[in-house]
Amino acid sequence: MKKYIISSLLLLGTIHILQAQENVGIKNPLTISGYVEVYSQYDFSNPKNNSRPGYVYSHHRNNEVNLNLGLIKLNYESDRIRTNLALAAGTYMNANYAAEPVTLKNIYEANVGIKISEKHNLWIDAGVLPSHIGFESAISKDCYTLTRSIGADNSPYFETGAKVSYTTDDGKWMMSGLVLNGWQRIQRIDGNSTPAFGHQLTYRPTDKITLNSSSFIGNDKADSVRQMRYFHNFYGQFQLHDKFTVITGFDIGAEQKEKGSSHYNTWFTPVLIASYKPHDDFAIALRGEYYQDKKGIIINTGTANGFQTFGYSFSVDYVVFSNLVWRTELKRLQSKDAIFADRNDSLEKDNMIGITSLALRF
Repeated sequence: MKKYIISSLLLLGTIHILQAQENVGIKNPLTISGYVEVYSQYDFSNPKNNSRPGYVYSHHRNNEVNLNLGLIKLNYESDRIRTNLALAAGTYMNANYAAEPVTLKNIYEANVGIKISEKHNLWIDAGVLPSHIGFESAISKDCYTLTRSIGADNSPYFETGAKVSYTTDDGKWMMSGLVLNGWQRIQRIDGNSTPAFGHQLTYRPTDKITLNSSSFIGNDKADSVRQMRYFHNFYGQFQLHDKFTVITGFDIGAEQKEKGSSHYNTWFTPVLIASYKPHDDFAIALRGEYYQDKKGIIINTGTANGFQTFGYSFSVDYVVFSNLVWRTELKRLQSKDAIFADRNDSLEKDNMIGITSLALRF
């Protein structure tokens, strides 16, 4: 009984201190947040294994209600230190972390940062970090479309390593350099002893325009079959009106045909997204994209023409509450070769899906 009384008094004292800090405007350095997204999807080809094709890593289960991503995140931030730890589960984690050891499969984010200058916004961060590539993330609620583009699904969502970043005092420029374990990896592949490198340069001339350049350079195979990969992502985000935003992006990559070769296989993908928000609680988005990977460097189809696919989607969002969004999307893919399996294991050139989701942030 005595221990219970003491514990209760300590808890009440802690709550009182936190309330007092809020009353005098002192920021609590520790925050706890979470995200949950459930979805139901129907692929009109209705494949037997109830999965979308192997190059779809987000919302990839078909004909069932499932969890795409659920996570809990701890964030600690002071003037000179910042750290993030997020643990997650869901079909997104199953697909994207399949190559990682069991103890690492649920680490969505785990990093520590130190500000190394008292006068300038100069940081070193290390650990499992969000990807520095692209404008789409695993958090669907933060993206203009419900599903991810082909390019986003087939470039890193996360990375592990260290980065140095600097942001100008006016916030217009951000630049960083990275040393990484590989192409979307926590643990480096067995037999690989070479680090990978990357850069990011972001320019915001106004609060309505964002221009970004990101790169990856490295080998993601064992040293015995080393093939250097060079990849660049560029995108621009333009708020043309309070209710209308356009994002355009272009990715291009090249990888050595074999170890030591001066010849390369290439792939590329352009994407265009237009979002219109006629009301605070309602938004629509259109997406057009194309992905070409003839030699199967990233997406291997085993067909004569490789992966050459156009994609189109139409999304509708309704804000149920300030932190809860109901989203629906129709998406069509058209390929040069027949690559989409149907219920009878036949292959088709066209693929259509309908998907709806509820995304909650707290």
